[in-house]
Amino acid sequence: MSAPSNAPESAAASESSLAAAAVSSASGGRAAVTDFAGRHIGPGPEEVEEMLKECDCESLEALAAAAVPASILSDVPLNLPAPRSESGALRELREIASRNCLRRSYVGMGYHDCIVPPVIQRNVLENPGWYTQYTPYQAEIAQGRLEALLTFQTMVCDLTGMDVANASLLDEGTAVAEAMTMSFNVGQRRHRGEDRRAFFVADNCHPQTLSVVETRAEAIGVRVIVGSLADLAAKAEGAGAKELFGAVVQYPGTLGDIPDLESLFSGLGAAGVMTVAATDLLALTVLRPPGEFGADIAVGSAQRFGVPLGFGGPHAAFFATRDEHKRQMPGRIVGISKDSAGRPAYRLSLQTREQHIRRDKATSNICTAQALLANMAAMYAVYHGPEGLREIARRVRLLANAFAVGLRRAGLLVAEGPVFDTVTFQCGAEGVEERAIAQAIDFRRLGDGRYGVSFDECCSDTDVAVLLEVFGAKSALSLDELVQEADAAVKEGWRDRGREDEILTHEVFHRFRSETEMLRYLRRLEGKDLSLTTSMIPLGSCTMKLNASAEMFPVSWPEFAGLHPFAPDSDTAGYAKLFEDLETWLCEITGFHGCSLQPNAGSQGEFAGLLAVRKYHESRGDEGRDVCLIPMSAHGTNPASAVMAGMRVFPVACDEQGNIDIEDLRAKAARHAAELGALMVTYPSTHGVFEEGIREICEIVHANGGQVYMDGANLNAQVGLCQPGAIGADVCHINLHKTFCIPHGGGGPGMGPICCAEHLTPFLPGHPVVAQGGRDSLGPVSAAPWGSPSILPISWMYIAMMGGEGLKRASQIAILNANHIARRLDPYFPVLYKGPNGLVAHECILDFRRFKSVTVEDVAKRLMDYGFHAPTISWPVAGTMMVEPTESESKEELDRFCDAMIAIHGEIDAVESGRMDAADNPLKNAPHTAEAAVAAVWNHPYTREQAVFPAAWVRERKFWPAVGRIDNVYGDRNLVCTCDGMEAFS
Repeated sequence: MSAPSNAPESAAASESSLAAAAVSSASGGRAAVTDFAGRHIGPGPEEVEEMLKECDCESLEALAAAAVPASILSDVPLNLPAPRSESGALRELREIASRNCLRRSYVGMGYHDCIVPPVIQRNVLENPGWYTQYTPYQAEIAQGRLEALLTFQTMVCDLTGMDVANASLLDEGTAVAEAMTMSFNVGQRRHRGEDRRAFFVADNCHPQTLSVVETRAEAIGVRVIVGSLADLAAKAEGAGAKELFGAVVQYPGTLGDIPDLESLFSGLGAAGVMTVAATDLLALTVLRPPGEFGADIAVGSAQRFGVPLGFGGPHAAFFATRDEHKRQMPGRIVGISKDSAGRPAYRLSLQTREQHIRRDKATSNICTAQALLANMAAMYAVYHGPEGLREIARRVRLLANAFAVGLRRAGLLVAEGPVFDTVTFQCGAEGVEERAIAQAIDFRRLGDGRYGVSFDECCSDTDVAVLLEVFGAKSALSLDELVQEADAAVKEGWRDRGREDEILTHEVFHRFRSETEMLRYLRRLEGKDLSLTTSMIPLGSCTMKLNASAEMFPVSWPEFAGLHPFAPDSDTAGYAKLFEDLETWLCEITGFHGCSLQPNAGSQGEFAGLLAVRKYHESRGDEGRDVCLIPMSAHGTNPASAVMAGMRVFPVACDEQGNIDIEDLRAKAARHAAELGALMVTYPSTHGVFEEGIREICEIVHANGGQVYMDGANLNAQVGLCQPGAIGADVCHINLHKTFCIPHGGGGPGMGPICCAEHLTPFLPGHPVVAQGGRDSLGPVSAAPWGSPSILPISWMYIAMMGGEGLKRASQIAILNANHIARRLDPYFPVLYKGPNGLVAHECILDFRRFKSVTVEDVAKRLMDYGFHAPTISWPVAGTMMVEPTESESKEELDRFCDAMIAIHGEIDAVESGRMDAADNPLKNAPHTAEAAVAAVWNHPYTREQAVFPAAWVRERKFWPAVGRIDNVYGDRNLVCTCDGMEAFS
């Protein structure tokens, strides 16, 4: 969609004028109390002055001028509203939220209201100890959320009847699309020599799921066939199955039907067709699981397990499959291995399937998932236990059937067959809409007098009575009589469909019934994870900055959290205003014309941006432009996304300084001039510098007919200083969970909206349920129209409180902090790449390759003993660390990190010189647990104190790793990914 006018709002001017003046008054001054920027940015004025002198710069402006090429450095202020104070921004956003109208929703379609247990809302969703961690790549200090994610996988495997599950995907639509891709890959191997390129989508699937699948299928040349279950059965019985590699059926269906799939899936399986069940976890507590009747894959959304509607997200999807397909499964898998003491320990397993290692051969481009929401769903199951979940499911089922009985008693035509929560019926009664408005309720309108009503955990007998009255079907029977008749109908209709076996038998689902015990359990898990509440997380390219409390408050406001994604426009004026503001601001920041907020992860932003480029080429008759040039230093998601978008990947070399080899680019662009679709480039580069040749790079690509896609992972160094659109890019995605303060959530949620030039704006994503996108929309890349809207208020608050000058200052300080670390550590660990003036951008790469006895992994583990999460290791260069401190960290914290690194260098030197044992030293044995420190026997040649208290500050705030170093190889060779597998370590 096109961005609205960029005119600043005057409403905030009066309360924010003092703050605005404070932000711009000095190069590094600590601002007044009302100046949010002064609280977001870590270093105070004296610290800034000290670090500037260290960089031989007189001011932040001089630093930016030295680091950023003059050809792209902008001196034009961002045209954004003046900064609000925290209270002022919250007041304004509260007014915007009030424009949303909360009506009781019975729309369903894969989204259901639910009750978030307060102990989970307070202690997980709203707790920075849970939402500020990074993806658990350093597993020894991520045992809490890994345990919770293993519980999630156990729950999914148990309820679906499958062998293995992952630790969540993005949403149900993309989970089905991932199932299609996996089925295609399995089919390519299974049916070599056969032309199976068709995927069948049953017409009982949710419409948004179908559209997301069609978007993904078109890009990779897969034909989607939509038809009834009878059509699918006919194909299974005849020659039609020979064109299919897979098929998906909704179970229960979008209109409430519960198909008997055993014979159908058996026939498809015999014909070599992969079968996918898109299902509902709550229904599966009482409904026969897909694993019992032959499904190869089961997918769906865990949203109704205690995660707010949030106008569509974020919600954790799930994906489960049979053991034989585990290495083709997309997304992260949490498994169990053992640590250095032989104790069980959790870790991410089989990572060689993933994009950050396999690149264009990866099973998916999924990077950010929905870990925080998967943790909430898992804890919801722990909180209720199997008996509680079944009670909720039975109540929902009984209410839906009581409503169906009442409709039939009133003579309305109701769809036949057993139902779980959704009733579809014909109603010609007049006044339905008026009565619905009067009762403040909403439901699904199917056209021609047909309606759908879905019941959920929040419903009661009163809902049944109100709905019957709205549809003119007020019954002569009492509610008790309707319920009794419904109970009899359920017993008859569910005779062959009901689930009677035990579910969720592991003890974790039975132990924590009192809130006291539940609270302590959540706290124990939290205490095993290092988050931003402990120390800085200096991960290069990940931008782990402050997630301010004022930014987080609105996420829980009912006006944002309680809306169904398909609520009518008349109910969503507040969200419309929020979207308009964000689109305007992001376009101004990036220098682009159009914006789509739909992609619900950076990886999906990449996919959407590349599809927009392909659509643009096709609109000009250039269907053959499918080559994507990608530098060797690129993020793993780049080549994985290009392949997913149906493009052929060709690498571009980097020179000795880490920059794109312009001559290699020129040669390859010329060689592929007739088929060049795009170049994907990260700026500043993945090597941590502002490449001088970026304009020339863009010009070369354009001269050869291609488009420039800019990966926005490093946008935190650009905001207010330069703009992707002005540099020469055509489209970029923006990681809102990096630059714009949405927290990483222990591995998700994230948001990856895209901004683009005017010529690409018509090709932005659309949606089948809610009108969206340009005239030539590429279709949806997310199940919900705006991806994960309930976390967008975080970025709105950040931009509103920072203002243009505050955002620029944040970029300057991010660059200053990185250069401070580079200057301090360069004598010990050489900074691998620097710009022409000896400066880095907002991150730097430290080189460890000269050491013979110590690896970069040893250093990463030893940092845990000092209370730090390691920087990004061995990427983009093996044997290195990429450090990004962000602007939120104070000089004191930066120096504490540098002191730790320098101390570790001393330990390395002792090992390298022979003063410490090469095999038995603090680095090789790190991290050291409390259990190891207090053991009766200590056989190491260094002291316990040196092991666990290597620096003075560690005594004041020691973070104890929960386990010792984990054996990754053992974990992959002996894959165990459910809680039941813990018995193997007892």
